[in-house]
Amino acid sequence: MLKGMASTFGTLFRVTTFGESHGGAVGVVVDGCPPRLALDLAEVQADLDRRRPGQSRLVTQRAESDTAEIVSGVFGGYTTGTPIAVLVRNKDARSEAYEHLRDVYRPSHADYTYDAKYGFRDWTGGGRASARETIGRVAAAAIARKLLQAAAGVEVLGWVQSVHDIEAAVDPGAVTRDDVEAGPTRCPDPAAAEQMVEAIEAARRDGNSLGGVVECVCRGVPAASPVYPTTTRSYRAKATRSVPPPTAPAACRAASRTARTSWSGLRSSRPPPSRPNSRPSPEAARPPPWPPAAATTRACCPAPCPWSRPWRCWCWPTTGCANRP
Repeated sequence: MLKGMASTFGTLFRVTTFGESHGGAVGVVVDGCPPRLALDLAEVQADLDRRRPGQSRLVTQRAESDTAEIVSGVFGGYTTGTPIAVLVRNKDARSEAYEHLRDVYRPSHADYTYDAKYGFRDWTGGGRASARETIGRVAAAAIARKLLQAAAGVEVLGWVQSVHDIEAAVDPGAVTRDDVEAGPTRCPDPAAAEQMVEAIEAARRDGNSLGGVVECVCRGVPAASPVYPTTTRSYRAKATRSVPPPTAPAACRAASRTARTSWSGLRSSRPPPSRPNSRPSPEAARPPPWPPAAATTRACCPAPCPWSRPWRCWCWPTTGCANRP
């Protein structure tokens, strides 16, 4: 029997997300939040609006309002100490738009890896392996941030530090949320942010994507005991585990960085196996060498195409190739 996909993390403050990209709704259940915390729906909605699709030309244009509903755990503007459930209904779920991907694994997505692990996958937008699942995590984080501020005066702030090979100059001690929110890239360095926008738009025109690095600062955190040497490693593991499968390389930096975040999506892609929707074999899972071997001429890939392979054409979902199989 295959193990199910874990959807809960945390010990004292437990977060369980639910829903699929093209299902009826997505959301989260937060268990462990203490009672009498002042919490307004507008505070949760403000963070959901920050991640909402369609807010700029740099993000997915799916038409969703992402309007949240708190269906339990809050009464009269205060938490009750019982599980807090936040629900966001999907309004622009068009599963038929993915019909042509029923038998094709999309590169740079979790289609193949999900099938390899569970022997089954939701081909309508990736199901759980979709960035839409982060709605629940954002809602839970809004509650956690309010709790940390109220209980210990802790401030948590994140921003985009780099995109591809463009690095921002940011002072972690002085950066503010207003600085971060000044532009659509959420990069507080105006000069770097402008370059990032140009690079992202150029990559989109080429049917590509770009990796990046997000940095986070926590201010006012109480001093911890020095007898826990794995704290940094533990925080980094939990942070990266909470990020869904990206369409380009991503990293959570804690004292080091991952070189692949400067790669493009095409460079970091893994070709899927030759038999879609079949249980992948170890040979099929083995990635090809980089750079790609010399291109070959195939009917489904116009030459010269550096992604031509001995198996069926797999790059067209990313490149927009009209000669798909």
